[in-house]
Amino acid sequence: MAPDLTGSGAPRSRPAGRHHRPRRPSTGIELGLATLYLSFLVVIPLAAVVWKGLGMGWSEFWAAINTPEARSALELTVVASLIVAAINAVMGTLIAWVIVRDHFAGKRVIDALIDLPFALPTIVAGLVLLSLYGPQSPLHVTLAYTRPGVVVALLFVTLPFVVRTVQPVLLELDRDMEQAAASLGAGRLTIFRRVILPNLAPAILAGTALSFARALSEYGSTVLISGNLPFHTEVASVQIYNQIQNDNVAGAAAVSTVLLIVSLLVLVVLGLIQHRVVRRG
Repeated sequence: MAPDLTGSGAPRSRPAGRHHRPRRPSTGIELGLATLYLSFLVVIPLAAVVWKGLGMGWSEFWAAINTPEARSALELTVVASLIVAAINAVMGTLIAWVIVRDHFAGKRVIDALIDLPFALPTIVAGLVLLSLYGPQSPLHVTLAYTRPGVVVALLFVTLPFVVRTVQPVLLELDRDMEQAAASLGAGRLTIFRRVILPNLAPAILAGTALSFARALSEYGSTVLISGNLPFHTEVASVQIYNQIQNDNVAGAAAVSTVLLIVSLLVLVVLGLIQHRVVRRG
């Protein structure tokens, strides 16, 4: 007897092209190994720094981070990192756009140079910047021992973050949407603002967050060009090193804790914005 394929008890066929993979039962071994590895490398060291900074008591912690030199170094570091992150958000996106959408001689060379700050030791980067913008600058541009010089050094080491996060998104972006918008009469600026930018926004925010966190903790590229002048060009990482040299480990841990808290707050805020943009998209 042939089965009734029209009744309520008829077997249901799976949609074509849809494959259901069997789920592998989780043993928790992978999760345990990952958690142990991250705890050993990240969580435990950071917790030790926070414990050292806060363990001396709130009043002592506040006194350590509220000294004129520590406060000046923290303010310079946070403000410079915010400036660097904002510049990278714009220029990093522009560079990624040029690399992906434009065709010109030497494109591969420029694409390879983007990763140079990753490969170059930061102290070497500081020496290069000091040679270019120092007192005997061949370009006749003196930025050494100034706050703009600190910003330039931070821009150098954070260059790849936004570029490398935006570039793959641009490569995968469906250009048919842009052509459809253009066929409906939208201008280039409107297409970029209404079609391209919403798709790039999560990658831009992710790269900006990484850029800010990297600038906040930078030491090598700034130690030479800044001159480490207290109350003027001394960044927080150098101030932490100086406190350790003066056997004030608790004070160094207190300033490190402030940097950690600021970095986490900025990363969380940008992450929330990124999640909201993705949901709207």
